[in-house]
Amino acid sequence: MAMTAVSMVLTLAVVVMWLDQAMPKSVALVVGLGLDGGWLATLAYERRLAAQGDHSTPVTVVGWVFGVAATGVLVAHALMAEKDSVGAWLAVSWLPLAAKALWLVHGLWERTALTADALDAIQGIQQEARDEAAVARARLRSEAATEETRLAAVTQAGARVARVQAKTAATLAEAWSTLEKARQGEDTSRALTSVTGRVTPDVTPRWELPVWGPSEAVPALESGPALSDEALDVLVDEIRRSETPALSYREMAARFRTAGHSASEVRLRAAWKRVA
Repeated sequence: MAMTAVSMVLTLAVVVMWLDQAMPKSVALVVGLGLDGGWLATLAYERRLAAQGDHSTPVTVVGWVFGVAATGVLVAHALMAEKDSVGAWLAVSWLPLAAKALWLVHGLWERTALTADALDAIQGIQQEARDEAAVARARLRSEAATEETRLAAVTQAGARVARVQAKTAATLAEAWSTLEKARQGEDTSRALTSVTGRVTPDVTPRWELPVWGPSEAVPALESGPALSDEALDVLVDEIRRSETPALSYREMAARFRTAGHSASEVRLRAAWKRVA
């Protein structure tokens, strides 16, 4: 609207200055007002049709004709003016067409403009989408932090278990090494021989390493008469040879006690060595 008013004032001024030499000033003023009035009338009518949702091609053509005529008057006046002011008048001669083009763009914008309800609905949808995205990001960050904490706890617990197992294995290995050294040492063998020699003469015992594993419970033995060495030897040899190949000492001792016989571990081992 501002550019339309400026272009109308320029057109009126140019028409009055141009026709002032050929006719009275009042007549020139009427001619200028007529040109501007026709342009303003077609513009107002076109805007009214646009407000009703209608469009008229003839009215639009007439409006452009008035705009072109006003521009032509300004260009002709610029070309006929003095050389010093030609550039200035040509610089403002495009205003009528520019104003008409702006009205055209404004009409196109009005056709695509949205109502307040539609804008509120779009804003609500966008806000809802932003809220959902923020909640999803917060949930993902929380789940990631929880998973990181769980993995850290599991890793630390596993590291502690591994350290305990390594320490226990090192202790067991050290104890086993000590037992092995004691078993193979000459002084230890002589000491064990001197201790057990009183019980079983002429027998050099072999000290066996303990076995790390489940142990079998020995059933309770009923008190009974002690077996003689000859009877014990016969029983031990019979049990040992009950299977082929011959049973080991552990198997023989287990079956001996399961059968209900009674003998001390020292006598039973001595009988085993005599018959074996």
